[in-house]
Amino acid sequence: MARAAVIGEPLRVSGYGLAGAWLCPAPDQQEAVRGWLSLPADIAVVILTRQAAGWLSDELASRPDLLPVILPDPQPWSPS
Repeated sequence: MARAAVIGEPLRVSGYGLAGAWLCPAPDQQEAVRGWLSLPADIAVVILTRQAAGWLSDELASRPDLLPVILPDPQPWSPS
């Protein structure tokens, strides 16, 4: 069974672990690349924060078997 991975800033990715995603909290480019290179073989989808997607722009083409998905930027909450 395929799984999802999430790479990005720690506060933005931590909650995805509750859903069973493989997490790679990456506060900087070095950690994001390290996480990308260590993705388990059963990962099919990689969810990236916009910052992580920028950090990994050169790496994404190296794994055409993975579907990258970029999270939208957080929006400030306002009451309706």
